[in-house]
Amino acid sequence: MIVMMAGWFLLHPFNLFAKEEASLIYVFKINETIAPPVWFQTKKAFQEAHDLGADVILMEMNTYGGMLDAADSIRTLILNTQRPVYVFINKNAASAGALIAIACDSIYMADGSSIGAATVVDGQGKVLPDKYQSYMRAMMRATAEAKGRDPLIAEAMVDPSVSIPGVSDSGKVLTFTVNEALKHGFCTARVNNLDELLHHAGIKSFKLIHQQLSATDKITRLLINPFISGLLIMIIIGGIYFELQTPGIGFPLAAAVIAALLYFAPLYIQGLASHWEIVLFILGLILLALEIFAIPGFGVLGYSGILLVIAGLTLSLVGQIPDNITNFDFMKLIKAFLLVIISMTLGILSSVYLAKSLLENPRFKFALVKEMQSNEGFTVAKEDYSRVVGETGHAVTALRPSGKVEIEGDVFDAVAQVSYIEQGSLIKVIDYRNGQLVVRRII
Repeated sequence: MIVMMAGWFLLHPFNLFAKEEASLIYVFKINETIAPPVWFQTKKAFQEAHDLGADVILMEMNTYGGMLDAADSIRTLILNTQRPVYVFINKNAASAGALIAIACDSIYMADGSSIGAATVVDGQGKVLPDKYQSYMRAMMRATAEAKGRDPLIAEAMVDPSVSIPGVSDSGKVLTFTVNEALKHGFCTARVNNLDELLHHAGIKSFKLIHQQLSATDKITRLLINPFISGLLIMIIIGGIYFELQTPGIGFPLAAAVIAALLYFAPLYIQGLASHWEIVLFILGLILLALEIFAIPGFGVLGYSGILLVIAGLTLSLVGQIPDNITNFDFMKLIKAFLLVIISMTLGILSSVYLAKSLLENPRFKFALVKEMQSNEGFTVAKEDYSRVVGETGHAVTALRPSGKVEIEGDVFDAVAQVSYIEQGSLIKVIDYRNGQLVVRRII
């Protein structure tokens, strides 16, 4: 016996004292609405787990759901990864959260947690038409099938008309408690912390690495939020429009440039915005500038510029378009287009309102530091301006919006009530304000 043990030790000299190597567990949290910032965080977590050679990716979840496109991106990432992905539902995995959880290899739930209620709704909680529900039902079924879970139960979490005897009554969207999820295979075990979870998974020796977002990551997460993206579009368009209403170049244009950089930079870093989409936006601005400052009237170049600006802003929000266009999610494109159009409209309206308020409000006075005295040759013939209010004439130059008009043989400085008046157009004086006549074109 002693001889046999000695022989084994000679063949395996280090095994006698070897310790079990600790498993590397990468942990990150989803504790907010599922949206582009969460997709950014999840994609970064999976990349870091891959770079570190993590044995398991562990997601701690507490969410009421969110945007379907972001949830689908996360679901696809989980299904395509080669590492085990566990989810610890610490109270809620509703709607889009349920879709993500079902995509994981193992589902663990804390006491008092629930999973389900995945019906697609709008921002006000109103149930969307069946074409949206059909897509969600298919995703839930396919995800459940991929992980060996009952696809009919997953579908019942979306569709209240699905009836499963002993599981779901027709007319009610399915949501599982911990015990129900355990019974029907949608929960691996009931645990109350990560140590219990890993112990149940048979991982006795482990090292936890928690995701740490840098300051740059946090700024990027903030800027790709749809609300912030919409606000930046408002500043871009509003700033440009405001600048066109006033002579010279000033703060509004600077704000628009900074907003454009903040809009495109994080989208480009994330791989959503490509070079050509940014080029479309810049080319659109160039065409608009040529139309407004170099070519009389507003025609093909101007409208083409508007379309290119809209296209650049919209396409940068939807990511890469696949080679097979049939696989493209057109709902994502429609949502991005609506966000851009609404934000642009609000930006223009805000610009008009601010311009009117700032120029007409007596509390905001814009004046030169140096006083221009009449004895130095400076004068304002206010009576000459006032006497032509209500008179008609024609535009000596194009008004963009400022220019020259001729009335009764005299030439006056004027500003168009509406942004552009072509040279030679008939005009009527409707007001005298800030040393200029305010005119409108006679149709």
